[in-house]
Amino acid sequence: MNIRPVLYVIGLFLTVLSLLMLVPAFYDFLVHEPGKFAFVWSAAATALTGLILYVCCRTKEFNLKSRQIFLLTNLTWLTLSAFAALPLWIQLDISYTDAFFETMSAITTTGSTVLTGLDNMNKGVLLWRSLLQWLGGIGFIVIAVAVLPFLKVGGMRLFQSESSDWSDKVMPRSGSIAKRIVCIYLGLTIFCAYLFFLGGMNGFEAINHAMTTLSTGGYSTSDNSMGQFTNPFIHWNATLFMLLGGLPFVLFVKFLKGDHKALIEDTQVVNFVQFLLIIWIGFSIWLFMHSSYNFLESLTLVAFNTTSVVTTTGYALTDYTLWGGFAATFFFFLTFVGGCSGSTAGGIKIFRFEIGAKLLMIQLKQLAHPRACFVQSYNGQQIGSDILRSLIAFSFFFGLLVSLLTLLLSLLGLDLVTSLSGAATAIANVGPGLGDIIGPAGNFASLPDAAKWLLSLGMLMGRLEVITVLVLFTPQFWKG
Repeated sequence: MNIRPVLYVIGLFLTVLSLLMLVPAFYDFLVHEPGKFAFVWSAAATALTGLILYVCCRTKEFNLKSRQIFLLTNLTWLTLSAFAALPLWIQLDISYTDAFFETMSAITTTGSTVLTGLDNMNKGVLLWRSLLQWLGGIGFIVIAVAVLPFLKVGGMRLFQSESSDWSDKVMPRSGSIAKRIVCIYLGLTIFCAYLFFLGGMNGFEAINHAMTTLSTGGYSTSDNSMGQFTNPFIHWNATLFMLLGGLPFVLFVKFLKGDHKALIEDTQVVNFVQFLLIIWIGFSIWLFMHSSYNFLESLTLVAFNTTSVVTTTGYALTDYTLWGGFAATFFFFLTFVGGCSGSTAGGIKIFRFEIGAKLLMIQLKQLAHPRACFVQSYNGQQIGSDILRSLIAFSFFFGLLVSLLTLLLSLLGLDLVTSLSGAATAIANVGPGLGDIIGPAGNFASLPDAAKWLLSLGMLMGRLEVITVLVLFTPQFWKG
């Protein structure tokens, strides 16, 4: 396999990443925060590496083939995480393992953290974490296709390698789709920040939380996460934009192109919203009956926390595990759900549950009427064999990876709750797990280094939809 084009693109990505490192450096300079040189030195090292790859691997003809696309996607996320960790490693005086874990969690929008003392932490570091989540939420490949003309060759294949969006193209060119998605993403982020500011956040808090809300990442500027803010307006605003982050961004493009029914007629969106509403009402009634909260308080807490978990954002408004065993178990199962395909959310995704349910009903009907012929369709389209193969393969390997990662974590000495919830939250890209160690009130700092590397791999595999990573481990992939 010719990897020169792959390394060439990664060189470009590293160069851009080095420029982005100057953003928190400049902010630290403006507010007179110490540590700006950590970002400057990291930017210099990243830029040097990127330029070397760019110059040494530049080719006259640029054409990415299928195998190169998968290799590029994996190496992009790994390489950018490795270099993005440098400022944290230098500035915070933490181990490189912790720095890599933090940035992998940020870039994959998982939201798990090893850091404490966020309220008094260097502002540039907080801004860097939020910026990484914002970039990772929409996806590096989407941004790259939007701004780099030569990547529009095979652009749709690049989309498919990075996300689960298998919807029809709404425009003839992938570059046009990417540009509009990025513009919509930016616009919604600005609007979210404005509403947070109206709710009582200062400018820095509003910008950071807007980036990590719409990206369904969940990093906060406070150890108390969203519990730091008492205004219900902020909580409901966050709930709304987490929900929007869990919707397919291609449908926003259709909406702006004049198809104003694109969102309300999409089966996946309708079922996703209905699913959340049922949970909000039903679980709010349960919490109201089993706690001292009034119904409005119960509804706010439930809507925020369940939306945070389902969209894999990972914000914590309160420690919901203190609500009892039923609540903890309920939230654990919500961990696996996820948002819609083509969104910033992780998890299994709603459309896979829908297709699975349809196939189950068809199978039951087939048993009752063996000679009947039932058409398998979803969202007005026939379900092809490729979709079925993808669904079965993803579901099998998702469950297998959660089980395997749980076993490996328990082998390192972690208890069952920490191992199982840690594995699930990593591969589903949710953030907090369960238990006293990694629950909503804890963090991942005390875990062994080996566990952090395993969880980092789990985050990457979850963000890239498992199969994109596993294909690299097949002998056929590396054969000519």
